[in-house]
Amino acid sequence: MSLIAPLDHLRLPIIGSPLFIISNPDLVIAQCKAGIVGSFPALNARPQSLLDEWLHRITEELAAWDRDNPDRPSAPFAVNQIVHRSNARLEEDMMTCAKWKVPIVITSLGAVEDVNKGVHAWGGITLHDIINDRFARKAIDKGADGLIAVAAGAGGHAGRLSPFALVQEIREWFNGPLILSGAIANGRAVLAAQAMGADLAYIGSPFIATAEANAVDDYKQAIVAGRADDIVYSNLFTGVHGNYLRQSIVAAGMDPDALPEGDLKTMDFGTGDGSKAKAWKDIWGSGQGISCIRDVVPAADYIAKLGAEYEAAKRELALKVAF
Repeated sequence: MSLIAPLDHLRLPIIGSPLFIISNPDLVIAQCKAGIVGSFPALNARPQSLLDEWLHRITEELAAWDRDNPDRPSAPFAVNQIVHRSNARLEEDMMTCAKWKVPIVITSLGAVEDVNKGVHAWGGITLHDIINDRFARKAIDKGADGLIAVAAGAGGHAGRLSPFALVQEIREWFNGPLILSGAIANGRAVLAAQAMGADLAYIGSPFIATAEANAVDDYKQAIVAGRADDIVYSNLFTGVHGNYLRQSIVAAGMDPDALPEGDLKTMDFGTGDGSKAKAWKDIWGSGQGISCIRDVVPAADYIAKLGAEYEAAKRELALKVAF
């Protein structure tokens, strides 16, 4: 297994996952400067014209960082595109990404061959998130360069499969870039993801509790206070199963232990306004790995902590397996 450019020279084997509403240029730039891939959903830039401004700023600030820090160059950034048919902005957002030659595009909720071809035309790569082996095969057949395996315990839209089972099945036939998502929040878990066959770890929920994140203070503090038992798996809010913080469901006047089933037909990315946006704002997504998040800190501090934990875990593992 070997990584392809631009994933092959990261200071840490991590992608900061795109967080709906939460991810913004401040967070992405901080992540990239600290040596991991930073990303954001294109739909976070509202109105659509704001996407051009965001990409301009990210591109210019990272280029300036690289000029001033040749020994610690920034990691590439990524834009997440929802390719579900209800996303009325997809074509326009892709044109904006083409203008700035976005190095990595993360596609979600559908594998579309034309999207992959478009990214390849400007020299970028595509990573597609999947929840099972069937969707993984479909994504590669449609031209994706790599896969993001979204296993049980991941924040937001998440699968049901154990990361061991999911990575194992994919690695039976795919040797390309494989990123693992699902309750990864410390350096030890990053190393574990690599040990089971992934190339990179995909980390999202811990970045909600960072200074740069576009989240209200109560949300950040809920991440700090939360544990795995505080996470509820439901498809009510978007029509697709995902993980959410229990206390936000209670605050919205619902019983987290008696939620009705959702309907896939309710998924709507057409405008980014209205009830769906309100649901995502008021119902807080989170993965199961947040118990190791103890404070709201700058993203660079959290990434530095990940790096120290990762190196310590490598040393500890080397002693355990030496025989």
